[in-house]
Amino acid sequence: MRKKILLLSGYDAASHKLWRERLALLFPEHEWKQLALPPRHFNWRIRSNSLQWASAHRSVLIADYDLLLVTSMVDLSSLRGFVPEISKLPTAIYFHENQFVYPPNSQEKQNIEPLLVPLYAAVCADRIIFNSDYNRDTFLQGVRNLSKQLPEKIPIDVFQKLENSNVIPVPLANVKRTKLTTSNNQLDIVWNHRWEYDKGPELLLHLINEVVLRSLPIRFHIVGEQFRHIPKAFRDIQLKLKSHASRLGLELGAFGYVNDRLEYHSLLNSSDLVLSTALHDFQGLAVQEACLAGCSPITPRALVYPEYIPEDCMYRNSGSSKQQVQEIIELMINRLQLKQEGSALPQADLKNYSRQALRNKYNELLNNLVVGRKSTQPALKQEI
Repeated sequence: MRKKILLLSGYDAASHKLWRERLALLFPEHEWKQLALPPRHFNWRIRSNSLQWASAHRSVLIADYDLLLVTSMVDLSSLRGFVPEISKLPTAIYFHENQFVYPPNSQEKQNIEPLLVPLYAAVCADRIIFNSDYNRDTFLQGVRNLSKQLPEKIPIDVFQKLENSNVIPVPLANVKRTKLTTSNNQLDIVWNHRWEYDKGPELLLHLINEVVLRSLPIRFHIVGEQFRHIPKAFRDIQLKLKSHASRLGLELGAFGYVNDRLEYHSLLNSSDLVLSTALHDFQGLAVQEACLAGCSPITPRALVYPEYIPEDCMYRNSGSSKQQVQEIIELMINRLQLKQEGSALPQADLKNYSRQALRNKYNELLNNLVVGRKSTQPALKQEI
């Protein structure tokens, strides 16, 4: 049955945008209306999106829909106050990430709003969906820890509702795996993440310093989305890579944001490895996309990665940066030897993340939302 669906993305970062776009492509039979706000001024955006939409898009919000989908950055509780009409819609909230395990930044003040806004929104929704078990588990533990710090504990019913949540990943694009031939004498490695501190640029810099010191025939492609504040490590990385390429006679790898999707996919297809140094990742779409293009992964043995990355493709996420760099170097040298021998490099199995595999799960979610919403919700019980 054709459905009219309203989808709201309160902080439309890359993974959020991919999710809403791929969901619409997955179900072209439905009629979609989407509102999205740009991913900047994070603390302000997640607290103000309800007011912005209520003021500028009220006519869109009160139109006739069968259901509502929101990302966890949408201030759903406030939006229902500003626009009471949307309270009638069966609603699902989708968590791409959570702030409970976001690595602390000494330059930013601690703020409880990014913790409470998604929690309140989850309580308002009929269904709660996470993109990975890691995301769900860390969010639940984060709420438990938060409850112990508050003047009054969070009601028991909130925990029961959160525990009844589901996991449905962001569907991956149907990328054709076509490896482009590169020299067997060198290893091409792509690091394709946001240029922010939570993606581990300091560890990446330490790693590149070691590669330069050992004169390893490795070419790095450092690409990804950039924002107003770029960590200083990237300037140092660029200088190191220029010197390394010049000294070994290597062609300089890509550096910066690749805007053209065809050019980006060509870069992935011509790379041997995809590397993550992340401190914060809840599905790892950049890594998954590179794996679909034929890259062999090297990631931390932590975060979401153990859910789909082979054991022999991960390094310890503990100990000193020197120890981590040593493990990564050993993996890289092993992959270089395999390439020189003409042997296949280890690959990740991502069949459970395909559009075909996930369509039924999303379809069940949409259907159950429409027919299964309870007319009333029980009162919240105070935790003892």
